Amino acid sequence: MKRRWLFVSPAILFVSAALLAFQLADSLRVVPNTSFTRGEVLSYKVHYGLINAAEATIEVSNDIHRVNARPCYRATVTGRTNGSFDLFLRVRDTWRSYIDTTSILPQKFFRNIEENHYRKKETVDFDHARDLAMVETKKKEVDPAKHETFKVPNNVQDLVSGVYYLRTLNYDQRRPGEVIRVQGFFDKDVFTMDVIYRGRETVETKAGVIRTIRLVPKMPSNKLFRGENAISLYLSDDRNKIPVLIQAEMFVGSVKVDMYKYQGLKNRLNLVAQN
Repeated sequence: MKRRWLFVSPAILFVSAALLAFQLADSLRVVPNTSFTRGEVLSYKVHYGLINAAEATIEVSNDIHRVNARPCYRATVTGRTNGSFDLFLRVRDTWRSYIDTTSILPQKFFRNIEENHYRKKETVDFDHARDLAMVETKKKEVDPAKHETFKVPNNVQDLVSGVYYLRTLNYDQRRPGEVIRVQGFFDKDVFTMDVIYRGRETVETKAGVIRTIRLVPKMPSNKLFRGENAISLYLSDDRNKIPVLIQAEMFVGSVKVDMYKYQGLKNRLNLVAQN
């Protein structure tokens, strides 16, 4: 981008910056959030069939971060294989999203993939004023970084921020079968994710028995998941709407992601009393 240097007074610079910040803030949507806040940590066991294959954590930083001059939550998802699974399929993955506190839109997305000998680092900077995603990718440390720019839809989500956005929605007036449409950007591709609301269910997790909201993202035809309704996401049926259970039917077997520990919730978790 070409820059033109001008000699101007500090007062003009300050006023110009303030006006620009106001225009950018005014262009973003406002999403009320009563579901999550700083310091939330959710811990999961990942089961492949009967095998405890991995562990995962979803954590919101205690600090508010400023990205693109916007206050953001920093949400980090980490996953790692363990036990015998770690011997033949070693996974150490980190996904991170800087989520605008007002719009629940991603300002920056990062992922570091380590799966056996495969390596990939990716950073995505979002420009919501111009509906652009600037992607920097690197396969190996010695490789030069590759930079690309993509046109994206208005109010586009990455995969991490998309889950937090679903948590802000009100499901009380929705009917089973109703479709929630989310525009997404992942791995340099724009996609439309239709999420089907399937109603309320009570599920058993390692953290206890929990009343939940069941969501089913409609999957496109692929070689990984068995059918378009292969994944079920269960959010706690309370003001938190935390993901407590994920079940997936894959061609190679069933996978269950089961919450076993939580802390820093914004509201009390609505556990079902047990006799």
